[in-house]
This record gives sequence, C-alpha cells and structure tokens, in this order.
Amino acid sequence: MSKKRRTFSPEFKAQVGLEALKGIEPVHAIAARHKVHPVQVSQWKKEVSERLPEVFGQKPAVDPAQSIARERELFEEIGRLKMELEWLKKVGPLGN
Repeated sequence: MSKKRRTFSPEFKAQVGLEALKGIEPVHAIAARHKVHPVQVSQWKKEVSERLPEVFGQKPAVDPAQSIARERELFEEIGRLKMELEWLKKVGPLGN
C-alpha cells in the first residue's frame, strides 16, 4: 500500500506561511494543526518572506515614446481597414 502524495493549493501555502511568519505560534504547532511536516512549514515561511516585497514593488513604467508610436500604428491600421471596408462595400458581394 503506497501513500498518495498530497498537493496543497497556493492559497493554503500562503496562509500557513503567513501564520509562521507572524511568529505567534511555534512552527511545530502550526504544522501539527495543519497536518504537515514542520520543515514544509518552514519552507513556505521562507518563500512568503522572500516574495512578500514583490507585492508592493513598483509596476513597470510605460515608455511614453513607445505608447505614442503604438497609438500611431493602430490609427494607421484603422485607416487602412476603413478604406478596405469601403472598397469592399463598393465592389459588392463576390466582386460583382
């Protein structure tokens, strides 16, 4: 009889890791309550503490020059598509 390996959701890992990070209870007590190994709780705690600053990190700034260039390209494409649509309307169905 082999024991099936358990998988935990990211939400569960974050919750347990945050509990351990708070330090209110010892890691072994948190592990016993959640029925996981204390080493696993310590790993999740480390992962949470390493990744938590990313939550408050700066979002990448959009380069104004790139934004303007992209907008110009899109307007040109809109113009071409409008001209193509008008031409297709004039030609009629199936080019007749």
